[in-house]
Amino acid sequence: MDKNREQRGLELAATKKLSQKGPLWIVPSSVNGSYVVDPQEETCTCPDHETRGVKCKHMYAVEFVVSQEIRPDGTKIVSQAVRVSFRQEWTAYNAAQTNEKTRFLELLRGLCDGISSPPQAKGRPRLPLADVVFSACVKVYSTRSGRRATGELRDCQEQGHVAKAPHYNSISNYLEQPTLTPILKALVEESAAPLKTMETTFAVDSSGFSTCTFTRWYDKKYGQLSDERQWVKAHLMVGTYTHIVTGVEITDGYAGDSPQLPPLVESTAKRFAISEVSADKAYLTRRCVEAIHAVGATPYIPFKSNSTGEGPELWRRMFHYFQFRRENFLAHYHQRSNVETTFSMIKAKFGASLRSKSRTAQVNEVLCKVLCHNICVLINSIYELGIAPTFWSESEDAQKVS
Repeated sequence: MDKNREQRGLELAATKKLSQKGPLWIVPSSVNGSYVVDPQEETCTCPDHETRGVKCKHMYAVEFVVSQEIRPDGTKIVSQAVRVSFRQEWTAYNAAQTNEKTRFLELLRGLCDGISSPPQAKGRPRLPLADVVFSACVKVYSTRSGRRATGELRDCQEQGHVAKAPHYNSISNYLEQPTLTPILKALVEESAAPLKTMETTFAVDSSGFSTCTFTRWYDKKYGQLSDERQWVKAHLMVGTYTHIVTGVEITDGYAGDSPQLPPLVESTAKRFAISEVSADKAYLTRRCVEAIHAVGATPYIPFKSNSTGEGPELWRRMFHYFQFRRENFLAHYHQRSNVETTFSMIKAKFGASLRSKSRTAQVNEVLCKVLCHNICVLINSIYELGIAPTFWSESEDAQKVS
């Protein structure tokens, strides 16, 4: 376990900028925020050190940046260490990045080919549903507004990906339809299927996406109007090896985490063989533990300070394993950091805020972001792992989404 923390500390020292304020060091977190390390007192403000009392990756990072030389007279010379660089598979990385857009459109079109439009008896002919979903994802992938993404949609029309580039208002109107939500969720799950032989360990967590809408109320105490930005929460189950999203649930910003784990496990188990699932203490409920155990997987959820070993046999065995084999337990639990990495990847590439104004459209926009992320992961896997993604290979037309 210490070797794992040491390796992650080396990665932090190589990829993040550490700053010094007197005897203290400010070490950026691998996701958000930062922690304070005191090398002399050997302390850190991160939860890993405060709860377990171990030497955390932030403390290792400071050691890699700062080297001390003790002279015979007892004086110390402190020098800055040279930043370490890691070997990168540049050939595969360059190929994935330079061909990403072309591959993205091809894979997205292959996914959308599994969408069948509902029959229409009367009225003006509607746009093909597959073309609408394709255009909405291209808009999100471009990170531009609907108007500015129109040029890219026209290029897609010339390349034969869509029969006709939809108007930007049409895309916005379709995103506001609740019927689009289950279709996008099905596409997310199907986009993960080509990596089912690569992933057996999974992690679960949630994170919020800010919106452009506000909740306003009259604050009687201060006699003034107050407002607060609304946000939606995405709950993801992620493969810890490739960071592919295998299950997704979208809720209001203040919804609980634990009720979302069973459906995430259930949707992932349809395509993947799950061996273990790691999650934080927010998911420490018997329902979550039983849901993970029901698919033949081992749950790695740490117990709270007031937890006891009383309860069903599964709960007791898990509690004893956590108490008496703590280091081994935490080595598996540490895989949970991969889901935080996935959220960071999605927000860095496609934005942490939403353009849509209605709640339904906001949910669908988050799902489009997750779908775009999965396709980008597949593109990297094509060049790094040599996979050849195919979709709907085991599905008949009647089973395709509509």
